[in-house]
Amino acid sequence: MESLGIQIDRNPGLWKIHGRGLWGFQTPQAPLDCGNSGTTMRLISGLLSAQNFASELRGDASLSKRPMNRVAEPLIQMGAQVELTQGKYAPIRIKGTRNLKPIHWVNKVASAQVKSSVLLAALHAQGESSYEEPTLSRDHTERMLEACGVPLARSKNTIKIKGPAQLKPQHWIVPGDISSAAFFLAGAQLVSGANLRLSAVNVNPTRTGFLDILDQAGAKIKMENQKQVGGEPIADLIVNEQTPLKSFNITKEISPRLIDEIPILSILAAMAHGTSHFSGLEELRVKETDRLKAIAINLKAMGTQVEEKSDGLIIQGPTNLRGTELNSFDDHRIAMSFAIAGLVAKGSTTILNSACVAISFPNFWDQLDKLCQG
Repeated sequence: MESLGIQIDRNPGLWKIHGRGLWGFQTPQAPLDCGNSGTTMRLISGLLSAQNFASELRGDASLSKRPMNRVAEPLIQMGAQVELTQGKYAPIRIKGTRNLKPIHWVNKVASAQVKSSVLLAALHAQGESSYEEPTLSRDHTERMLEACGVPLARSKNTIKIKGPAQLKPQHWIVPGDISSAAFFLAGAQLVSGANLRLSAVNVNPTRTGFLDILDQAGAKIKMENQKQVGGEPIADLIVNEQTPLKSFNITKEISPRLIDEIPILSILAAMAHGTSHFSGLEELRVKETDRLKAIAINLKAMGTQVEEKSDGLIIQGPTNLRGTELNSFDDHRIAMSFAIAGLVAKGSTTILNSACVAISFPNFWDQLDKLCQG
């Protein structure tokens, strides 16, 4: 954002962003580095498609292997010039226009990142745009826009937005991320005698598939202090009781609401009584790594019976997990999930390239160490 001319005052616990309006970005003097963040690359693509200059988005080796054509296609239809490497990958070169056209886009895959990219571009378009998806994906962008005064029309899985729109500045309180909370919630379910309270966690219904699966498995998660903050529901999540877990099933219908929690759910499945079936998860093949393959390799190394399918996994539990050397595959969620497995494994567990957790949770190891020390 600073490379695009936005002033951000960064202080501990409080950031101030000085907005410049829809078309206020300045031409960046160098390619914009998105690191390992697909969310950054896809959402900023939507914003840059409406700016009257050329720009380039780059990422690390992992991000450069993830498909970006699903974002480029609607933006091109809206009038932006978008060039992908090998027609599919980053780096992305964008020549934007202040005259974006409205669009009606039907996406065959439920993707909050693609949806958000299109909605952010549609803020600038002259007229009404609509976006339709097969099942409702996470809706943080819609809630944010509404909180900023942008009217949206929602009907089932379709969203309509009329541009150009004006956004009002807000004071935001950022709640805890349930995808990060999931590791500790799972650990508290597995470690006998654990007592855990996570304060002010986002419990947006499009994100709580993880909690629904825990309920299906027989886990006891309590919610307290529920309230709304900045258009988002938050609550304290409490685990102070461990129960034997039952096997569970994950299908394509629920997967958009827990797609980032599949690795940690695989650990719970390995400890549950019975056979758990994971399906409809083709998207995990093109995350930071091929997560289905990474999960299967590591679970097998720890002694779990697991079958890898083209779109999912079949996991047999319960397993007496054994500690061993595991590969993170440079994937933050794989590293953190198998760290939780290591808490209940017999023997020592070593996770290679564990520093990758910094992508989403820089102080994960410190937090885990504090919890383990009680």
